[in-house]
Amino acid sequence: MPKLPRISGGEVLKILTKYFSFRVLRQKGSHVTLTNDKVFITIPLHPELDIGTLNGILKDAIVTRDDFLKYV
Repeated sequence: MPKLPRISGGEVLKILTKYFSFRVLRQKGSHVTLTNDKVFITIPLHPELDIGTLNGILKDAIVTRDDFLKYV
């Protein structure tokens, strides 16, 4: 299984909204809440996300690592 790259919160936001049918619900400070009408996830808009944070976001979004890596 390939490793997750260290990418920014903005890049994760773009990938989830463009390819996984999420939409922005609201933003408060540097955190954006997304939804796909099934789950709600919050993404910090930091310049570089930790691997554990990205892994948690993908788990909450019910997106597999392999599916996500196709669009990175």
